[in-house]
Amino acid sequence: MLKKILALIAMLYAAACFAAVDVNKASAAELDGIKGIGPGISAKILDERKKGNFKDWTDFVDRVKGVGEGNAAKFSAEGLTVNMLLDRLKPCLILTPAIMLLLVWIGRFAGAEEVARIGVW
Repeated sequence: MLKKILALIAMLYAAACFAAVDVNKASAAELDGIKGIGPGISAKILDERKKGNFKDWTDFVDRVKGVGEGNAAKFSAEGLTVNMLLDRLKPCLILTPAIMLLLVWIGRFAGAEEVARIGVW
């Protein structure tokens, strides 16, 4: 049971860290796959990207006409990122200590023998 819980935590953690579409690298088809972005907005994004990569969400909103802060928040919730490395590492850096604390708590709760048996430590 403990092994299944740890596997689930690891999968959720990986999904939170890496499931995204970076606006600076995405193709038109990938952008169209984001809910709320159609061919018109994706074309505007690609045209602006030709001038240079987007630095952050503020730069994205300022440069892409027709996209405001509200739309940007929706796109972000759907998995669009600007500078994927920075956007995706922030939650991972926050979650890493929480995951470690959870594993320690599970280890203490389950007992050292159980933890040693499944090879967590």
